Amino acid sequence: MAGVSPELLGRLVDDHAAALVLYARQWCAAPEDVVQEAFLKLAQQLSVPDNPAGWLYRVVRNGAISAARSTRRRRRHEGLAAARAPAWFIAEASALDAEAATAALQELPVEQREIIVAHLWGGLSFEQIAELVGTSPSTAHRWYTAGLTSLRERLGVPCPSKPTIRN
Repeated sequence: MAGVSPELLGRLVDDHAAALVLYARQWCAAPEDVVQEAFLKLAQQLSVPDNPAGWLYRVVRNGAISAARSTRRRRRHEGLAAARAPAWFIAEASALDAEAATAALQELPVEQREIIVAHLWGGLSFEQIAELVGTSPSTAHRWYTAGLTSLRERLGVPCPSKPTIRN
């Protein structure tokens, strides 16, 4: 028996892909991925199913339900991990509101947040951070200071005054 021909596969995609995406959407957030996987599975079949459209709907349904189950499981595990994660700020040791500081840190651009965390909590030097993120030490320092400035503004903490040069 011959496998699924490219012509048949193309016709099935043209005739059913949009409806399959709509069908899968009722179960999962990434229906396009599920439909694509179903067509790949069909293309790998050694013989053409008796009812290719029905076969596709069954594979899409099973894939969408499985994807939704996987998403729920991942979110549950991520939630549990987040609940167990230590706070970035210790409320008693800081005059800052720990929740507000954490939220403000999470709102920073990823480049700034990554460098602040690596420097303050990781103890890495700007040379080490530059190597880690693929930039120069001066750029890493610039992103660090920009992030701290942004954090201070968001939290209403005054910036330390810059030293002035006196003649």
